[in-house]
Amino acid sequence: MSSSNANATDPAALAATRQSSKTAPPTPSRDGFHLVPSHPVVYDVDMSSDFTDITYHVSTIDCCARIAFDRPQVLHAFRPTTINEVRRALELAQDDTRVGVIILTSNIIDERTPAFCAGGDQSVRSSGGGYDDGSEAAPRLRVLDLQIQMRRCPKPIVAVVRGYAIGGGHILHMCADLTLAGDDGVFGQVGPRMGSVDAGYGSVHLARMVGQKKAREVWFLCRYYSAKEALQMGLINAVFPVDRLEGEVGRWIRRMNMLSPTALAVAKASINADQDGSAGISLMGGHITRLFYQSAEAQEGRDAYLEGRKPEFRKIPESKL
Repeated sequence: MSSSNANATDPAALAATRQSSKTAPPTPSRDGFHLVPSHPVVYDVDMSSDFTDITYHVSTIDCCARIAFDRPQVLHAFRPTTINEVRRALELAQDDTRVGVIILTSNIIDERTPAFCAGGDQSVRSSGGGYDDGSEAAPRLRVLDLQIQMRRCPKPIVAVVRGYAIGGGHILHMCADLTLAGDDGVFGQVGPRMGSVDAGYGSVHLARMVGQKKAREVWFLCRYYSAKEALQMGLINAVFPVDRLEGEVGRWIRRMNMLSPTALAVAKASINADQDGSAGISLMGGHITRLFYQSAEAQEGRDAYLEGRKPEFRKIPESKL
């Protein structure tokens, strides 16, 4: 879970939170966030040749991975191949100790309309109950597996949105932990316009984020909303001018990589737990178990078993518990 933080972020960005003063007035800038560098992330590892529908890059400098939809000819709409590639890239990023934060975004092509993701590619939507591009034995709804994988990933996932985040693409940005958008971002649902609906996170999670009435409006009217409107309704975290977006993404990434990765993983699991039922509680419990395994008490139990003796839990000094 932990990452090898090679980030050379100015230490003043966190030192500001530790400097004490008896006379200075309270100020939000005490958190030091404004001191975190805001230049775009530079990616020095390119693994895109392993994929056809996405690109995959890693920054060992800023400790993040970038998974980007790469089907601009269809507004980055996904087919089963696309989703399976995102799932594989997400697994790589989750297991990579160089990666602390994961970006989910799209490649913006100058001559194409900007888009994050326009949802499922209707040209491969099958009457058999899913999507079928010939890559699997039967039609599937693999995007549901991806949604769960994103929720269970212990590392923060940041959706970076330019242009359209519509339909299934809209749901994917909601399943990300944070969403940062350019001021050209457009959000909304289209499912009921084409005989489709997401009765899972696309509905339940939306209602948690924006409220019951607004969620019904999104689904019942299928209107589109600007990035500014999405921010006002609590659907996204921040909006930036397009020319500043990548730099601000870098700032948010660097800040998260300055923090405890275990604390972030536990916070994510805890926030998700009530909505994800027993599976969410189990995941949160798993993080607690992993921390317990590092204690003297747990190690005594392991050592006693391997040595064939009775464990002596009560003899462990309290200072080591």
